[in-house]
Amino acid sequence: MSNAQDYRGYINGQWIENDARLAVENPANGQVIGSVPDCSLQQADDALASAQAALKGWKKLPAFERARHLFRLIETMKPKRDLFARLLVLEQGKTLNEAYGEFDDTLNYLNYSAEAARRIEGQIFPADNAGEQLWIQKVPYGVVVGLCAFNYPLALIGRKVGPALVTGNTIIIKPHEATPITACVFAECVEAAGIPAGVINVITGRGLAVGEHLVKSPITQLVTLTGSIRAGQAVCAAVAENVTAVSLELGGKASFIVLDDADIDRAVDAVVISRYANCGQVCICAELVLVHESVAARFTEKVIEKVRQITLGDPMNNPGMGPSVTAQGLARVDHIVQQTLAAGAQLALGGGRPEGAEFAQGNWYQPTVLTQVTADMEAAREEIFGPVLPIVTIKNLDEAIAITNRRNDGLSAYLWTDNYRTIMRAIDELEVGTVFVNKQIVGYIQGYHSGHKRSGIGGEDGIYGIEGYLQKRTVYLNCN
Repeated sequence: MSNAQDYRGYINGQWIENDARLAVENPANGQVIGSVPDCSLQQADDALASAQAALKGWKKLPAFERARHLFRLIETMKPKRDLFARLLVLEQGKTLNEAYGEFDDTLNYLNYSAEAARRIEGQIFPADNAGEQLWIQKVPYGVVVGLCAFNYPLALIGRKVGPALVTGNTIIIKPHEATPITACVFAECVEAAGIPAGVINVITGRGLAVGEHLVKSPITQLVTLTGSIRAGQAVCAAVAENVTAVSLELGGKASFIVLDDADIDRAVDAVVISRYANCGQVCICAELVLVHESVAARFTEKVIEKVRQITLGDPMNNPGMGPSVTAQGLARVDHIVQQTLAAGAQLALGGGRPEGAEFAQGNWYQPTVLTQVTADMEAAREEIFGPVLPIVTIKNLDEAIAITNRRNDGLSAYLWTDNYRTIMRAIDELEVGTVFVNKQIVGYIQGYHSGHKRSGIGGEDGIYGIEGYLQKRTVYLNCN
């Protein structure tokens, strides 16, 4: 591709360019759109040393002074809205409208964190003796390593950088190797905002090399990962020797439960949005429909009709859906579909690469609906992370809860019913971090995004997300 561009990493306020490079492909057509440094382990050590050196001065700043830096960062990013949106489309494959939404969300994440500077709280408890005080302070961990997934290359940076900085930590951002360009351009805004050298570093490279090195370092005091369960398990193993703190926002398989008293039309609209947004590459996407047998036929018919209307095409032209990010992810999606069909499910719609010259290259897969799926089939058991909706018929809420809770992950679930007693029971019994009740996929910044069981430890967003970047220090003060 003639206009492919070389991008740079950012360590200690300096730009780095390596002879060793990683090519970045456009998932819509497979063309190379640019390259980033394939950073060495020495450069990873340089980033760690830089973040450690910057930490002392950064955490001594009043929280509101740290927030001022975040506000300036936001201002440097605003004029680049079109650029960031275009880059998100080119390297991640989301539609242009989705890309603009991600940019806006990123600024909101940063702004929320900056505004929280005056709301970081400790506690004072009564002491047992006269002339004494007992304090619980909230203090930064220190050097944070932020590992970002490929589905939201910019928003995940905002989610981690904002709370890390306002609470007094320094951070090294390691983007996914499939989508690192946005992070490099973000670093340009960091420099333009005048954020002190070492407070934010952006290092690119392969996760199994440079990412693991960053995680294993004794300098690292907190690892925050958004990624797969397998990646979270690898991080836990890597930090074991140093007992490094972790915040893991991992995958899951969200049940979309539709009961016999649900508003079917609204549920259909919600499940289509909640499954096919970002080509199904959202950890809280509706991964598995569990629909009551009395309304299953009507619901399924309407879903197929709605999914049939999803258009594909150049993401810059805002079709209904773009491609998958990686060829490996696409192959996995198709494998799950074929295994499920072989087990007896029926293909109601989609099921492969779309026809046409514009889809011959790139990571394209049709919006797919599978019917006559049973709970033991692969599409009902495995996280698909792609545009495939398996539909399972259930007899009652008990069965839906049992199917959901027998999993060893528990990120989110959806429930559609008009019975408030059913709602209260499901909220009480579903073993997941988020329950959407009569609601499509959403993530409010003031909420909290976390999982239960293997879906993670810790989480993002809101006051609890910010607290995840703080550790407690107890002070026994004798004033006598």
